[in-house]
Amino acid sequence: MSVNQARNQSGTSGALVPQEVGWRATWATWSVLFKSRVVSLLLMAAVGGAFLGASGWPGVGTLIVLIVTGGLAASGSAGLNEYLEREPDAIMGRTRRRPLVTGKAQPKWVLWVSIGMVLVPTLVVLPFNPALSFFLFLGAFIYVGIYTILLKPRTLLNIVIGGAAGSAAVLSGGAATGNWQEPSVIMLALLVLLWTPSHFWSLAILYRKDYAKAGIPMLPVHTSMRGSAYWVMLHTGTAGFVALLLTMTPELGLAYLIPVAIVTIDMLIRNIRLIRDPSPENARSLFISSNIYLMVVLLSVCAGTVLHNIWSSI
Repeated sequence: MSVNQARNQSGTSGALVPQEVGWRATWATWSVLFKSRVVSLLLMAAVGGAFLGASGWPGVGTLIVLIVTGGLAASGSAGLNEYLEREPDAIMGRTRRRPLVTGKAQPKWVLWVSIGMVLVPTLVVLPFNPALSFFLFLGAFIYVGIYTILLKPRTLLNIVIGGAAGSAAVLSGGAATGNWQEPSVIMLALLVLLWTPSHFWSLAILYRKDYAKAGIPMLPVHTSMRGSAYWVMLHTGTAGFVALLLTMTPELGLAYLIPVAIVTIDMLIRNIRLIRDPSPENARSLFISSNIYLMVVLLSVCAGTVLHNIWSSI
């Protein structure tokens, strides 16, 4: 199915949908087009890197710069991803309502706006913080150039390397504080790299037929469901190990360890259930919990560093 065929099935033929007007409809379109939920998680990863890099509160100014530049670069990368994948998106049931498929957005507009969203923040911060500029661009390059263009259409292990885009977000947070080389920042970046395949493959198990129909060689398309679940467990276990290893960071304490230990055990239990019964319900359960898992880890990083500083000052 082509993009134009998908538009006709959706009842649209042009680049805009005139019947949907108002700020709510516009926001909904932009939210899908620039993947606001994914961007929010990447920004949380960046903020976690900033708290570790600063060994506590990084400062309002630093967080504003990081959130604005990181949000723009990540959103631009998402827009480029949807621009490049609009043809397979038209085939897959999960993505066929995206704005570039239905005609709610014009491809050329999305292309140039997305490029600008990546380039402007990286160039603006370049003279002041070259490391931050580098990691902002690196994240976009990995997600668009390496993952979307090079790996995703060609190899079933695409997300293993593509997950490094999330690691670049963590390193950008450390760079915003001038301390991206901090071992704890690098360890958190490694955690995100290991977490990404378990997160995405559980989604791919859920939408296995969609990926097969679109000709995208995701791991679950070329292996059995149970085999995919074992691969997920490999990354769940290693990500959980690194998350618990982060406890060795002096700035993190029980405020980090207790919630992270709980969600790590929960993830492992859900993964075991998926191995025993690789059903869509168990895959969905693991996918949802993987989102919660990373949010808990990142929030615990922020809380742990701040509470440690407060306790130390008493």
